Amino acid sequence: MSLLARFGVTAPGWLWLLPLALLPLVATAQRRVPVPSLALVPADGLSRLVDAVLTLAGMAAIGFLVLALAGPRLAGESVARTGEGAQVSLLIDRSGSMNETFAGRQPSGAEESKAAASRRILEAFVGRRAHDLVAVSAFSTSPMAVLPMTDRHEAVRAAIRAIDRPGLEATNVARGLGLALSQFGPGAPQASRVLLLVSDGAAVIDRRVQPLLREEFTKIHPTLYWLFLRTAGSPGLADRPAGEDSPQAAPERHLDLFFKSLGVPYRAFEAENAQAVDEAIREIDRLERKPIAFVERRPQRDLSGFAYGLAALALGLLVAGKLAETDLAGRRPASREAAPGPSQTTRRAA
Repeated sequence: MSLLARFGVTAPGWLWLLPLALLPLVATAQRRVPVPSLALVPADGLSRLVDAVLTLAGMAAIGFLVLALAGPRLAGESVARTGEGAQVSLLIDRSGSMNETFAGRQPSGAEESKAAASRRILEAFVGRRAHDLVAVSAFSTSPMAVLPMTDRHEAVRAAIRAIDRPGLEATNVARGLGLALSQFGPGAPQASRVLLLVSDGAAVIDRRVQPLLREEFTKIHPTLYWLFLRTAGSPGLADRPAGEDSPQAAPERHLDLFFKSLGVPYRAFEAENAQAVDEAIREIDRLERKPIAFVERRPQRDLSGFAYGLAALALGLLVAGKLAETDLAGRRPASREAAPGPSQTTRRAA
């Protein structure tokens, strides 16, 4: 959009006074010096230049003052650009177990809960990726849409900070996944779509819901990352239970198997401490840097100060011209001393 098309005013009624800017063409504030005949005035190009400059300065002073009162502005605009990033849908577990430390106990002293460590590391992750579009969802008994897909990263960080609040007991990851998938909006075909699940497991997906999730994953086709916050001493994703190998006996293992069967790029990270969480997030940051189209929003710009400044500059020229005037009419020639007349004769006394 051109600058002329973006230009506008907030109070257009003031523009009716713009014809006043023509007044310096017919009137002047400079002192006029009467001359008996123009033929007596020598040609002076410098004086004519100064007169033209002062006339233009008077017109500019009036014009810019009127324009400043009208409130000139440049309208905001949106510029399409291409950067490096991804559409990221964060899905964060808010079950009660996330309030515990990686050692499986309530935090005390300087210890961090799994939720607090995730909040701190995810905030840094968002801060490193200027062009990402990020959505935040949470789940426990029910899913919660915390923030839709946006490039306003201050809002994203505020949403992430909210996960450090006490959570509930249950974990319904199926409904959470459905909500996280719905956060993806239409984007450029080359844009990378990432669903990042942050959870400490213990979730079972009902077999009746699994076909619906498969269909949604096939349609959106995101890259799925599971950041598994493993409590110390608990089974890993690859560990088979000693007895019955069922989703109820080993929910984390079977959730991992379900993710592997979706037909989308998938990778799980097992983290047993905050450092491992940070390393996993940095690896995801490194992997998910592909071209992404984004819109740069430029805000409206107020030009009133600029117009007042130009008016002040023009007024300054007029004041300087007034102070530099020479009062020729007030000058008087120095009085001459009386010259002695013809020799006077003295009359002698008789």
